[in-house]
Amino acid sequence: MDISIERISSDLENVVRFNQTPGNGCTRFSYSKEDRQARDYIMELMSGLGMSINVDGVGNIRARFGMESESPAIMIGSHIDTVENGGKYDGLIGVLAALETIRVLKEEKAVLDHPIELIIFAEEEGSNFGVTMLGSKVLTGKLTIDELKSLKNKNGISAYEVCKNFNLNIEGIEKDVIKKGEVLSMIELHIEQGAVLETEKKSIGIVQAITGMKTFKVTLEGDSNHAGTTPMNLRADPMAGAAKVIASIQHAARNLALPTTTATVGRLFCTPNMANVIPKKVEFYIDIRDVEPEGIKRVVDYITERLCEVSKEDCLKSRIELIGKSSSVKLSSSVISLMEQAAAESGAPYMKINSGAVHDSAMMADVTDVGMIFIPSIGGKSHCPEEYSRVEDIKAGCSLLLKTVKSLAVRKSIEI
Repeated sequence: MDISIERISSDLENVVRFNQTPGNGCTRFSYSKEDRQARDYIMELMSGLGMSINVDGVGNIRARFGMESESPAIMIGSHIDTVENGGKYDGLIGVLAALETIRVLKEEKAVLDHPIELIIFAEEEGSNFGVTMLGSKVLTGKLTIDELKSLKNKNGISAYEVCKNFNLNIEGIEKDVIKKGEVLSMIELHIEQGAVLETEKKSIGIVQAITGMKTFKVTLEGDSNHAGTTPMNLRADPMAGAAKVIASIQHAARNLALPTTTATVGRLFCTPNMANVIPKKVEFYIDIRDVEPEGIKRVVDYITERLCEVSKEDCLKSRIELIGKSSSVKLSSSVISLMEQAAAESGAPYMKINSGAVHDSAMMADVTDVGMIFIPSIGGKSHCPEEYSRVEDIKAGCSLLLKTVKSLAVRKSIEI
């Protein structure tokens, strides 16, 4: 049997109804009313397939199919939370493709050597507390209860309290941590969130590596004064200095690093932020990513040197602080090989690709073999209302997921 794109499309439209901002993208934060509605809808479908369902202390949903086998599970899934005014495919399509995979296995009466576990990770986007992949970090032992108590949302309520108020048993998170050997492999289907696959006219991206990243906060301080009465040669203007440094970041990423390196300044603050006042202080944030640590290092080294030069030239005080980092992750070569073989047999046009965005799968790579399937995002759009993936690409991606799961878990099929 083949997967049914009609069932996936129907489930997609039903879930996206649970949305805080209808008409302005999709907003469904973890632990919200809309999240509860989406969870209830999907868990009802899981129950209908005879799956056993467990929800852990931070809201990760783990539903198992094929309970007759006690061997390590094949884990498939993604997340259902969104950014504010985001798209309807990010994360959700991976969950619904996993659900459809299990439907087909049930219809085929597949006999499993390994059970299939559908996982829905909580708080992947970081929309509540500013920490991405919170659910998978807790699941893999990278966040403790004390750390959850220190993470606060915009209302000053901790992640610990939010989970308790969502009727989750957050005190029990330690017993839910996955250990090596418990999961045979983890496979996540996701939209690319970029334009590479569309540009290359490929329906499938087989992910080789997930980028590592470093985030820096840069502060430049000068002398605030009147914009009209202060001669240019007597100024210590941190905004002018910041402009020089920011302009050099693009140069470093394009010309001094690696072809896989990206560097972005997307957040900037100015004090006192008045049109007729030379600023006193400027802060901006640099996001540097690469699958190779060397690419990040080259940008950091150049920017650090450039910041010192500009500070001296413009009589500014400056500092650069590392405020966040994650390591790049190479995905499982054995799972990649299975995917390549399945894609070649299906005739779907595919290519190997790296992920410039972080995903829950990156956290899982510490405890099991991980594979990722990308499908195209039209126009490279994501995290916005215009996010869109074609049904034919969704079907191709789900078919590859099904074929890969069968290769890993199915001993034989019984004719109906």
